[in-house]
Amino acid sequence: IVSEFSLLGLSEHPEQQEVLFGLFLSMYLVTVAGNLLIILAIIADAHLHMPMYFFLANLSLVDACFMSTTVPKMLANIWIQNQVISYAGCLSQFIFFMLFVMLEAFLLAIMAYDRYVAICHPLHYIMVMSPGLCILLVSASWIMTALHSLLHTLLMNSLSFCAEHKIPHFFCDINPLLSMSCTDPFINELVIFTIGGFVGLIPSTQGKQKAFSTCSSHLSVVSLFFGTSFCVYFSPPSTRSAQKGTVASVMYTVVTPVMNPFIYSLRNRDIKSSLRKLIWVKKIQSPL
Repeated sequence: IVSEFSLLGLSEHPEQQEVLFGLFLSMYLVTVAGNLLIILAIIADAHLHMPMYFFLANLSLVDACFMSTTVPKMLANIWIQNQVISYAGCLSQFIFFMLFVMLEAFLLAIMAYDRYVAICHPLHYIMVMSPGLCILLVSASWIMTALHSLLHTLLMNSLSFCAEHKIPHFFCDINPLLSMSCTDPFINELVIFTIGGFVGLIPSTQGKQKAFSTCSSHLSVVSLFFGTSFCVYFSPPSTRSAQKGTVASVMYTVVTPVMNPFIYSLRNRDIKSSLRKLIWVKKIQSPL
């Protein structure tokens, strides 16, 4: 029976803690502010009430929540110099992390499908990507990922932890927790590979090639997110390393959410125009 864990973080060297705190705090603030601005711009501008921007608004919301699941706790641990996280807090972080990481994957796949229809079947785009289908795709993603994260959490809660309770990570990820279990995690690993393999096959190869031929920025996000996450969760146990796993986790849990506001706003004229209008209106309405 375990009541708490210790999150060892990204580095055990005291001289690096201030640098890590400043770096991740700035990345967190940029991510949250950037994604909230994108959401506000899409809501405020009627010209952006289209399927592509509806999915982008959901992705921005997920990115802000995704990063808020892990980074604030890491920053708090560095600030108060206390690595302890309770068992309940660890499971709470785990369930929300699993929810948002799978939502990110589903939304990236849906956005790829949206671009595939727009590029390859432009005359049928409005009919295919109807408002009802868009709402259905997003709602189904939320429901399936909620059930998925709940399943993983229940399976994790059924394990016994009797080894050393130090997690060589900056959040409660699934692999470090499974490695500390003194119960056979065969069912947990079977669910990981089964569901993970299904998610990896969601977008067809032909669809990705056609859609990404003109969406290189989206391809870079998908490659970074899926590439690093698959390296973390689907590499053979004999080749796994705590340090490599932590670095790869930073890439898809922190770097990808930071990149998204820049990739999907600075490279998009409609978003930039809406942001300028939004900021200009705020300036006019603010008192002198």
